[in-house]
Amino acid sequence: MPTPLNFKQELTACFGQPVAENPTQVMMEAAYRHHGLDWRYLTIEVAPDHLGAAVAGARAMGFRGFNCTIPHKVAVIAHLDGLGESAKVMGAVNCVVRRNEQLIGENTDGKGFVKSLKELIDPTGKRVLMFGAGGAARAIGVEVALAGATHITVVNRSQPRGEELAALLNDKVPAEAVFVPWSGPLDIPEGTDIVINATSIGLFPDVDAELEFNVDSLQSHMVVADVIPNPPRTRLVDAAARRGCRVIDGLGMLVNQGVIGIQFWTGVDPDPGVMRRALEDVFGAAT
Repeated sequence: MPTPLNFKQELTACFGQPVAENPTQVMMEAAYRHHGLDWRYLTIEVAPDHLGAAVAGARAMGFRGFNCTIPHKVAVIAHLDGLGESAKVMGAVNCVVRRNEQLIGENTDGKGFVKSLKELIDPTGKRVLMFGAGGAARAIGVEVALAGATHITVVNRSQPRGEELAALLNDKVPAEAVFVPWSGPLDIPEGTDIVINATSIGLFPDVDAELEFNVDSLQSHMVVADVIPNPPRTRLVDAAARRGCRVIDGLGMLVNQGVIGIQFWTGVDPDPGVMRRALEDVFGAAT
């Protein structure tokens, strides 16, 4: 008998708002094609008030999983069946996986970031300053501490959120964390080894937005990382490079967390080079 034709594709997605500027689809579908997977990755605008309905829809339509980005990384937890270990510690989810008909929240952001970071510097014993206290900052803070960082300064405009993240880090991980209010231009303290932008400042279309800090306080021994993937060369990355710092753009974290997501969803170990090159082709920025 002839082999039955199968026109059903497995579905994955990204839920966010705004989400049109999110390039994840480019690298995920490149990986699916490269590995011969008949899967799709959809970029879907989901307003906060509709998040529950979107998760219910993904459940009903048999999605194999989905990513969550701004502003859903914390709010999505209420709509899931359970959390993986990392997401439980962080209180944030960026990757949802269907397991035995249950939707389980995982967090791959922090692990993806640390993998990029270790290509330039070993976090062990290092002092970190991180801008932001949202879902990405939670994930990065926890994983950087677990990777050996000894001190993390959390800089955030909202004092309650900043204090909450510092308290979470002090409670959950083997690192000292302090909160510093962000009420004006900030000097990067002497002795800082790693500077991280874990905010959305500089994300397309607001590409001219800049972190409010004194660029001259960056020193050449520092590693400066930006989580913004679009554009890959943010104002922060360019300014830090001019100061002689080693820099990490947002594509590194995006690719590495995407690799883990595909492993969760498909069981396939995807080629990160294929994923990175697809993004570089889109942005015209082979770096």
